[in-house]
Amino acid sequence: MSAGAARLARLVVRDFRNLEHVDLSPPGAGWVVVGENGQGKTNLLEAIHYLQLLRSSRGARDADVVRFGAEAFHISAHVDTGGGHCHEVSVGFERAGHRKRARLDGAVPERLSDALGALPSVMFAPDDVSLVTGSPAERRRFLDVMLAITNHAYLVALQQYRAALVRRNASLRSASASGARTQGGGELDSVAVWEPALAEYGAALWRERRAWVASMEDGLEALCREIGEDARVRMRYASTLAAADDPRAALTRALEEKRGSDLRRGLTQAGPHRDDLVVTLDGRDLRVFGSAGQQRTAAIALRMLEAATVTERRGLAPMFLLDDPFAELDARRSARILSLLEREGMGQTVLAVPRESDIPAALTKLVRFRIADGVVTRA
Repeated sequence: MSAGAARLARLVVRDFRNLEHVDLSPPGAGWVVVGENGQGKTNLLEAIHYLQLLRSSRGARDADVVRFGAEAFHISAHVDTGGGHCHEVSVGFERAGHRKRARLDGAVPERLSDALGALPSVMFAPDDVSLVTGSPAERRRFLDVMLAITNHAYLVALQQYRAALVRRNASLRSASASGARTQGGGELDSVAVWEPALAEYGAALWRERRAWVASMEDGLEALCREIGEDARVRMRYASTLAAADDPRAALTRALEEKRGSDLRRGLTQAGPHRDDLVVTLDGRDLRVFGSAGQQRTAAIALRMLEAATVTERRGLAPMFLLDDPFAELDARRSARILSLLEREGMGQTVLAVPRESDIPAALTKLVRFRIADGVVTRA
């Protein structure tokens, strides 16, 4: 059964970055936003993507995306999910009290996380190359966001794991300050008490990440080849834990064995928070040995796999937010990428470019808007 597609029927943005007031009823197929750098193109895409992540896709604090001089921001959308079904999602943040609240069809969800993914979207941007060239934290975040949005059990495990990790690290620092130096010290009881939770929820994260990588490894290679990469591109999940039939028991042992070392360092050294997604080119680390074009190709392929995961698990093709992602690719690779996106079921598309000449041939039929100083007008 083919998936439907999420379509933005109306978007209202108030006081988000330099967007004072935007009210759009965009075309169903998508649209192009043309504007010089610094005028708000990326801010508009970020506002749309915020309705999936409930936070800035650029890692900014909520207080820092409120427009200068304003007290709050608000983003709302009417989302058409096909078959005559439409729902409303909104989120707002107030500087006073640092309060954030979401609404789904007028009701406040019991937990803010219940509104995650209300508007499915995948954002392709120039800085996506950091998925390949950046730190392991960048790639862990990629896995965590994608899996949390498409798997509620993963989201719960991630929340519980992070909470236990914060508490164990705090206990390590406290125990170190109190003078505990051996695993036999009574002060370390406060460290060990968090380890069962870390082992339980860490094992769940480990399983899901490894399963996703295993299921998508061949897909990454195939996509890169179709885009135009002749070398073999593969990925693997690099973990502090060796492959194990019982990752919970393995993580329990690792935490026990490293407790003394963790005490000296004041942090937890074993667990999925230290793992990595390694992308290779003919068996060598693409981060080190790949060209800029090869690295960008792999990063775009990872985003395409993210879109495929959202479509498969939610039965709904996400919006495609394209923030001038082909700027450093040749025309041949750009055309192949767009062709692949269309073949895989490209949803409603928003393309942001600095000049009309930057619009790929495949997207020239999309309706055009212009943006200047945060004001969006139809071209």
